[in-house]
Formats: sequence, C-alpha cells, structure tokens
Amino acid sequence: MLTIDVSSVTDERELHAVLAQTLHFPDFYGSNWDAFWDAITGLVEIPDHVRLTGWKHLSDRIPRGAIMLQRALDDYRQRCRPQFLAEYR
Repeated sequence: MLTIDVSSVTDERELHAVLAQTLHFPDFYGSNWDAFWDAITGLVEIPDHVRLTGWKHLSDRIPRGAIMLQRALDDYRQRCRPQFLAEYR
C-alpha cells in the first residue's frame, strides 16, 4: 500500500506535484488531468492499494482537484485494474 498525504495541498498545481513525486512520474509530466491519466495508464506502475490521507482538507480546499483525482482513479480501476483500491481518508 502507498499512502499519499494531501492534507497540506493548497492548489491543483501543488496536488499534481505531490502526485508526481509520490507516484514517481517522469520529469516531463504535464501536471494536468490528461497527463495524470496518461501517466497512470502507461508510464508508471502504481500499487494495487493507494491511501490518500487528508482527503477532507483536499475536497474542502480544492473541490475540483479532488473530484478529478477521484474520477481518474475510479476510471483506472474500472478500465485497467479491477483489483486496484483507492482509499480517501
């Protein structure tokens, strides 16, 4: 399981930076939701279980970013890896 702490994130730019660092995205990562999808589906192998901590803070502070991240991870599970589990705490 990989834990990603998003409790101190203040904007989408910072959210993408945290995701890129934690998930080991390449340096050319584009820091947008299309690039996030491309990264998780073809550039890196993410663990079967990801726990995002500080989720309430993220969804309160950056609601669009939280929605887009959850949607991308849900789509990833449905389309690519049914065994993938994302927890939002």
